[in-house]
Amino acid sequence: MLAVERDLVPDFIIRRGIRYLLSQRVQEAREGGVEEQERRKQTFVRELKGLPIAVQTSKANEQHYEVPSDYFLLVLGQHLKYSSCLYPSSSTTLDEAEEAMLGLCCERAQLLDGQAILELGCGWGSMCLYMAAKFPKSNVTAVSNSTTQKALIDERAKERGISNLTVITEDVVKFDTKQKFDRVVSIEMFEHMKNYQALLKNIAGWLKPEGLLFVHIFTHKTLAYHFEVKGEDDWMAKYFFTGGTMPSADLLHHFQDDLALQQQWAINGTHYSRTLEDWLKRQDKQRAAIMPIMEKTYGKDQGLRWWVYWRLFYLACSELFNYNGGEEWFVSHYLFRK
Repeated sequence: MLAVERDLVPDFIIRRGIRYLLSQRVQEAREGGVEEQERRKQTFVRELKGLPIAVQTSKANEQHYEVPSDYFLLVLGQHLKYSSCLYPSSSTTLDEAEEAMLGLCCERAQLLDGQAILELGCGWGSMCLYMAAKFPKSNVTAVSNSTTQKALIDERAKERGISNLTVITEDVVKFDTKQKFDRVVSIEMFEHMKNYQALLKNIAGWLKPEGLLFVHIFTHKTLAYHFEVKGEDDWMAKYFFTGGTMPSADLLHHFQDDLALQQQWAINGTHYSRTLEDWLKRQDKQRAAIMPIMEKTYGKDQGLRWWVYWRLFYLACSELFNYNGGEEWFVSHYLFRK
């Protein structure tokens, strides 16, 4: 690992190692046949129901969302979409892919102008800014656990003359409101959650009687697991997804006490892989501008190490979503009704 941290190992060797680890994970998931797999799934569901809504949220916030905005402005597309994009063709650019997925999410969430909309976990504002601009008669409320995110979103809203967006800095675990919404939207936040039963109960309480919840998350086709640090190979859990969850595509089916699933969609993982490869290319292209940011954020002597870690993060996730032609790990969309 020391050679990797010093940026001495070529990408093709790193990718080969990642693919090997992924094959091991898939093999483990198939052990014991369908009966044993179902038993493990039910055990996992019971475990989640006994946990808090989320764990180590401050650590997850530190790992991703308090990194200076300047970094993400250099790496992400024009919408600053820090989640999977959609590539309709081989020539689709990152900016076009961002807009394609944002539009698809609006369509599947059945958004209409004039609605009261709540976004949980708004990232760098791609979805909430897009919704506020697309539906100017709607009132959009966005919740973020990051002060840097709120500052950037407020600035971009002001620049664009958007006045129907309110950004709240709050931990989703503690968030509560007496306002009722026509739609609740969440883009890649549920992966940071644990007790979906309690979370969905809270969301149901924020929805109007005919309200809908739209969820965009990444999933595995059958396997659900925690991101846990068990060894040296688990640096992803240690540095990027502390307290995180890899949901299976059917995991939310087990938490329909307060919200009923109306429709579900799957988006092949290669779209997310292409997203990550575009971020990686942009990071490499902007190395001269990014290295000072890494040194300022993590310490002068840690700049190179964290430059490598962010590259590894993109490499590992890209290989994960590209595994088995994007049919193993992918993006799932869900529409729930109160």
